Amino acid sequence: MKLPSAFKTLLRLATASALAASAACAYADDAAVKIMVGSNAGSGTDVIARHLALGLQQELKRPFVVENRSGAGGQIAAQALKAARPDGLTLFLSNSHTVSMIPLTTLNPGFDALKDFAPVGLVAIHPDVFVVNPTTLGNPNAGLRDFASWAKANPGRGNVGVPAPASAPVFAVDIVSRVLGSDLKSVPYRGDAPMLQDLIAGQIPAGIGSVGAMLPPAKAGKTRIVAVNGTKRLPLLPDVPTYAELGIQGYEEVIFTSLFAPANTPPALLQSYSTALAKLVRSPEFTETLANMGVTAASSTPAELTARVKETNKAWTTMVSNVGYTPQ
Repeated sequence: MKLPSAFKTLLRLATASALAASAACAYADDAAVKIMVGSNAGSGTDVIARHLALGLQQELKRPFVVENRSGAGGQIAAQALKAARPDGLTLFLSNSHTVSMIPLTTLNPGFDALKDFAPVGLVAIHPDVFVVNPTTLGNPNAGLRDFASWAKANPGRGNVGVPAPASAPVFAVDIVSRVLGSDLKSVPYRGDAPMLQDLIAGQIPAGIGSVGAMLPPAKAGKTRIVAVNGTKRLPLLPDVPTYAELGIQGYEEVIFTSLFAPANTPPALLQSYSTALAKLVRSPEFTETLANMGVTAASSTPAELTARVKETNKAWTTMVSNVGYTPQ
């Protein structure tokens, strides 16, 4: 039977569209999934992201790459995730400073993690530690209360280095100062490294930083770790008390790192990523890799991650409000 020319044209167009759609799907299946990081290459989050990319690539049989969108404490990367298409090709590895603290301390953060992001899963938790320079204090066995007493006896010298302005450690300094009745002041730096340099050199007597960064000089006897946040002591530092053990309440919330996708990403795709992520994070190899960085691997379901973000928002809202901080 001879088909009308108009019908033939429609058939050719339909066939071409079907082939184009098929090709697009094939391309999407083979396209690299981008994991954005809100910090520079070589940072702790960046290193974790690169291990994740390799592991997820092996697990899901498709390419994963890391893209650094550094600046504004991760705010730039967070805004980029919000603007990304929900096609599964863009993910964001973020710490809780970005998703929970920035919205509390910034007037126009440009995103709301609970509305604009789809949770994939938890990756790690990062307790921070309070560190002192025992040489500066003149006491090789100085503890946190000893530092507070020293600061009282040396007005104007109770400076505590912190890795970033308007970060959880900034507010922790205020909590410690109020509870111990000592005039302590936070001194913001751009990361752990420059703060640690000044601490070892005696430019500041104390600091709050990540376990991974603070542990090596403490082992070398150049500094002394005197407190850790969280609800329990770290297996890595069994002799170091928590703030709560020292009678200091209000700084139990621990920084965590987790993976997000844009809101409205298809549920089946999110579940695929979440399952692969949990398997990777629980693996002995990944756990050991993070342990060597002073970080604890931790997995979760998407729902558990959402609950954790809400809990952190609540705890940090109280902490920031108690200080009377005005968003800037």
